[in-house]
Amino acid sequence: MMSQSYEFYAERAREAADEAAAATLDNVRERNLRAEKTWAALAAQAHRVKADRIKTEEAKAASRAAEAEAAG
Repeated sequence: MMSQSYEFYAERAREAADEAAAATLDNVRERNLRAEKTWAALAAQAHRVKADRIKTEEAKAASRAAEAEAAG
């Protein structure tokens, strides 16, 4: 699910960048550039959250393996 969030945010950032490039009005271009920056930040955050979740799961698995080894 998290990769879907990342993909969603990254796609919105690309769309905003495309719209900014195509804009003929300065205010529209600036609005889309701000939107691109926001969507890109959300994509980066989603990526970090996923990476942190994987690290936590790996640490828990290692801890369980160590406990099983000590017990057994």
